Amino acid sequence: MADLTGKVAVVTGASKGIGAAIAKALAAAGAAVVVNYAGAMEAASRVVADIVGKGGRAIAVQGDVSKVADVSRLFAETKAAFGTIDILINNAGIGGFSPLEGVTEEDYRRLFDTNVLGAILTTKEALAHFGPNGGSVINIGSFASVRPTPGSAVYAATKGAIETLTRSLAAELGGRRIRVNTLAPGPVDTEATRGAGLIGSEFEKQIVAGTPLGRLGQPDDIARIAVFLASDEAGWATGAFIPASGGLR
Repeated sequence: MADLTGKVAVVTGASKGIGAAIAKALAAAGAAVVVNYAGAMEAASRVVADIVGKGGRAIAVQGDVSKVADVSRLFAETKAAFGTIDILINNAGIGGFSPLEGVTEEDYRRLFDTNVLGAILTTKEALAHFGPNGGSVINIGSFASVRPTPGSAVYAATKGAIETLTRSLAAELGGRRIRVNTLAPGPVDTEATRGAGLIGSEFEKQIVAGTPLGRLGQPDDIARIAVFLASDEAGWATGAFIPASGGLR
């Protein structure tokens, strides 16, 4: 595993699912981790307890990434606890699936505010805290941006926007030694996909049948790739779109 000893990472939306797995994997690689959450305080506390129980360093910080004041406080508390910031994982996101006729202005703003504006605000704030050695920003995209399903128009559009944001910021921030990459999971077995009824459905069977590796992804599958992208071993990678879908295309 890549060595992140001495690094400090902020992981947004890290109370469960992919975010929680990434937070734990970063800590296992040696990083001090800030577990951001919007409302699931108990779940975030469990992630922190797991990290600390294994000898790592972590704190939980509440904050809505779509709100400037919350983002400012998130990074202020990170700096107060750990002194610096080296890694930002923009994982916070929400889903939403509806036929076009059912899409509302509220749906659009809710998804774009969290999934896209949130990544913009956190990255902007991180710029003020990255040190002279730069930093690594990993935006969690989705395979939905390249293979959208019916009813996913708004959600898929947010993830397409994340890809473009990544490429733009990689070009803009490279001179400051800040790398920006998109990590795009395919279908992953999480609380969210279980809550949506994916697990055990005919749709899951179709996905697995079309996946060369023959299964759904697990949060740890994504977390291990995130650790590599965050590390100096990926120091020549920026502006990249990294699919993590088991070969599903």
